[in-house]
Amino acid sequence: MRPQVACIAAIAAVIAAAFSAPATAQPPATDVHRIAVEHFGNDAPWYESRIPFFESADPRIDAVYYYRWSVFRAHQRDLGDLGYITTEFADDVGWQREPYASLNDASGFHIAEGRWLNDRRYTGDYIDFMYRGGNDRHFTDYMADSVWQRYLVDGDRDAVIRHLPVMQHIYGLWDDHYDFAKGLYFIEPLLDATEYTVSSIDASGGQDGFRGGDAFRPSINSYMAANALAISRIAALKGDKALSDEFAGRAQAVKDRMLAALWNPALGHFTDRYKVDNEHVHYWDPIRARELVGYLPWTFDLVPDDARYAQSWAHLLDPASLAGPAGMRTVEASYPHYMRQYRYLGDARECQWNGPVWPYQTTQVLMALANMLDHHDHPGPVTRSDYMRLLRQYTSLHFQGDRLDLEEDYDPQTGKPIVGLERSHHYFHSGYIDLIMTGLVGIRPRADDVLEVNPLLPDAGDAQALPWFRAQDIPYHGHKIAVTWDADGSHYGKGAGLRVEADGRLLATRRDLGRLTMPLPRRANAPVTREIDRAVQLVRGQFPIASASSNNDAEALHDAIDGRLWFYPELPNGWTSSTGLAEQWFAVDFGRPVRIAAVELAFQQGANIDTPSRVVVEYWDNGHWVPLKAARPVSNGITRVDFDETQASRLRISMRVARGHSVRLGEFKALERVD
Repeated sequence: MRPQVACIAAIAAVIAAAFSAPATAQPPATDVHRIAVEHFGNDAPWYESRIPFFESADPRIDAVYYYRWSVFRAHQRDLGDLGYITTEFADDVGWQREPYASLNDASGFHIAEGRWLNDRRYTGDYIDFMYRGGNDRHFTDYMADSVWQRYLVDGDRDAVIRHLPVMQHIYGLWDDHYDFAKGLYFIEPLLDATEYTVSSIDASGGQDGFRGGDAFRPSINSYMAANALAISRIAALKGDKALSDEFAGRAQAVKDRMLAALWNPALGHFTDRYKVDNEHVHYWDPIRARELVGYLPWTFDLVPDDARYAQSWAHLLDPASLAGPAGMRTVEASYPHYMRQYRYLGDARECQWNGPVWPYQTTQVLMALANMLDHHDHPGPVTRSDYMRLLRQYTSLHFQGDRLDLEEDYDPQTGKPIVGLERSHHYFHSGYIDLIMTGLVGIRPRADDVLEVNPLLPDAGDAQALPWFRAQDIPYHGHKIAVTWDADGSHYGKGAGLRVEADGRLLATRRDLGRLTMPLPRRANAPVTREIDRAVQLVRGQFPIASASSNNDAEALHDAIDGRLWFYPELPNGWTSSTGLAEQWFAVDFGRPVRIAAVELAFQQGANIDTPSRVVVEYWDNGHWVPLKAARPVSNGITRVDFDETQASRLRISMRVARGHSVRLGEFKALERVD
């Protein structure tokens, strides 16, 4: 059970008084500017005021932490009036929701990562979009639970209850995947975003497995129980007791049926049961192999603290079962169709879940393991050392040599990427930042006015121990939190042990690793500031329409005003001019007069591609281009040009380009300020 610090009420007044006193002057322990420039170069300003900063004795964890923030940024798509959404693929895929490029299956990871951003607009816009119609149930998801988990970090009551009716409506739509006789939800593995699983392969007689294989799965039932519990809690927050009680009952019913029916005593694991009935498999029979998906009930804290269930974790540590040398296998190695390749795109191997390591489910299992270690008295065979070892194993998957690039899935034997497709680079269907914050740093978000910290690190002397770390500028209930661990006090020089601060004030310390629980009165979050990009073209061929001095390929022009922005060299994006012209221009016709107060330009570098030495922003007035303002642009970062608000139907940038070089404009934004 979760330990509680005695006399919390008695010391609450002391904490409140501390927050009314001036902050203790202390130099920052982390050089934020240096770290931002080191990891993000000219794009550092975007991160410096927005992200929590983290440093540790493990440089690979640090590198991946900041890389994952770059992945988050790269997948923020600006939809103009609709705000920002988070995408799963950088490149378009055929199954995305048009014209937005959104998919609902990764929303849980997107929201979990984004809840730690100090700028609340991005994830707030995304949630609003998904509940205004963006969640088309193309795949299973646990969005309602994710929105509740975000509330546990930001404490914004109005934001979390805003979409309660739609959450309730979407939950009811899933009755089309509910077996009323069994009291459980079922899904085709493909629509669970996990094609070629045991149920779908075996339902085909081992011949295929892309489609089919409908089953009662631990995944969808965990998602639905978690979503129902979130709706219940949000309804209680709103004061709707009847709705809260109704969904608490639904959550309990699904949880009870899952524990009773999907626990497989023969395998000592949660497994699928077949919904389909054919010549190969039979309705209600359990599948014949353990899968990683069997740990998802722990991801959502649905499993009792019982040694009988906890022994399932032995399979995660067993090299003959789910423990691959380079990562967690999605199905154990003894499965007859383990790692058999069924699907190709040309000569490239396509996605499958019959053994490969998926960052997607690796993240979910690490979340589950953190729950076990944080508050279960019977964690079975797993330890904090195992958590850190598996976190480091997952960290290694992000590296391809010295280059950071997370792809869709990996060979569990070698750790090398399997899907060699352009769409797979810097893939965002997993989490990492949230694992660092809730696991390694140990912030356990809560609904009450309490801050709880319990880093999941093993003690000194363990091979997986971490002698020091610091995380700062972490948003929590309107405050900025910092957590520091310094085993012997030698790194930071502020004493040995664990320290927790809020807004520059020391809240609590302890000499060893362990839980700290302290009252923290919540504050209102900083208001969200907004600008609207009027240059975004969602539908090709419709206004706004771009044109240029060269290379008027429609797709290239669209890429520069599609609301997407990144600086990954393996994923060139935007409009690239031809060579040979010393003066180039790029223009946007809005199709109507709009009010613009700033332009943002993202120039990318590459082979024979250079950033212009000078740009001039111009607007169309009475048949002529009139200069507004000139600027010296930066490479692989944002060049912002502010000017007095101007009404214009067209904008243009004129550029001076080095001889023999092209210019690549990754994104052109024309911004209207919104009060």
